[in-house]
Amino acid sequence: MAVTRQTRPKPGFLDKVLTRLNRLDRDGLESLVKRLQTERALLETLFQTIEDGVMVTDREGQVVFLNQAAGRLIGYPTENALGQPLKRLLPELERDLHHPLDPGNTLRREIEVGFPKPRFLRVFAAPIDQDSQAGLALVLHDATESRHQTQEAVEAERGHALTLLAASVAHEIGNPLNAIHIHLQLMEREVRRLRTAGTDTGADPQAIAEKLSRYLSVAQGEISRLDYIITEFLTAMRPTPPKLRNGTVNGVVQETLELLQPELSNRGLLVVQKLATEEPEVRLDPAQMKQALVNLVKNAMQAMTKTGTLTIATGASPDFVWIEISDTGSGIPADQLNRLFQPFNTTKDRGTGLGLMVVQRIIRDHGGRIDFESRVGQGTRFTLWLPRLDRSPLLLDVGPAPASTTSG
Repeated sequence: MAVTRQTRPKPGFLDKVLTRLNRLDRDGLESLVKRLQTERALLETLFQTIEDGVMVTDREGQVVFLNQAAGRLIGYPTENALGQPLKRLLPELERDLHHPLDPGNTLRREIEVGFPKPRFLRVFAAPIDQDSQAGLALVLHDATESRHQTQEAVEAERGHALTLLAASVAHEIGNPLNAIHIHLQLMEREVRRLRTAGTDTGADPQAIAEKLSRYLSVAQGEISRLDYIITEFLTAMRPTPPKLRNGTVNGVVQETLELLQPELSNRGLLVVQKLATEEPEVRLDPAQMKQALVNLVKNAMQAMTKTGTLTIATGASPDFVWIEISDTGSGIPADQLNRLFQPFNTTKDRGTGLGLMVVQRIIRDHGGRIDFESRVGQGTRFTLWLPRLDRSPLLLDVGPAPASTTSG
């Protein structure tokens, strides 16, 4: 969620007139009313003509105005939408607007909606002057086409990306292979010295054995490193379709923490759980969700020192169940955020950068999405959103039904 400051607009025509209202005569008042009527008609025509949706809510969050484009985008005609809570028409914004925006701040967000049909909307929201009875103005832009164009461009670049990925794998594998080759040569040299220990007065079998043990340990470590790179690569490139079943997320979260408890304890990290007491069901593959959570928790662990705090929370909105993993680590630099899910992009010395790519793929296969927020020196927070199993079509109050008549 991006929040920015906006400058206060300069006084307009109406503001200037109101300061001189007590000095206007009857003709002046009539002229003013006619001008206001003309300007209102012009504004209404303008709002109904533009392609972007425009909505206005009152201070209680109920819709008091929307143009035809907004009604088309949210799937409800004006007469049904007026007077309805914004969170009922656009529940995807409920979490972002849980707390009112401060005067002068704005909200920019892209959301995915499923009603009246699947599409992506860019939302701009800003509070209206506190002297007004209205509370919030929103502009909705349909970004579905641009999203599809982006996806087509991604598909067109897939072959090129695979070539680069193969080159990256070759580079990643080359380093440990080179280290193994060097240490095998060192071991070969020491074995030759060991064979001539009887004739070589300078050969110390005990020292040679220690060197061989050290070289062997390094080679074994590099072999483990190779295995890790190949396993991560195959997991990322050959994903298994999830075996979805009905379930809840708290159990998966607790199993993940139990699995990682020895490592968490060894690092001396504080673990805080804020799990929801009511758990709506979702469709999930427990094994894959655990894999996603393990990757995120390990990233959080590696970003923190022994004084760090790992917080895992769960909750639900009308349409989604969410899992939040946050840490108090070093954060992610701003110049790396846009490359966060790219393969082999990592800030860790021995990381492959494939972990987040796998997490993103798993969440997408579950029909969900992943959000993140990071501040350098303060920490990082990832939020996983999964569709609720009991999602139902939005129902609006349309007023009492007209009285029926019967004939005897």
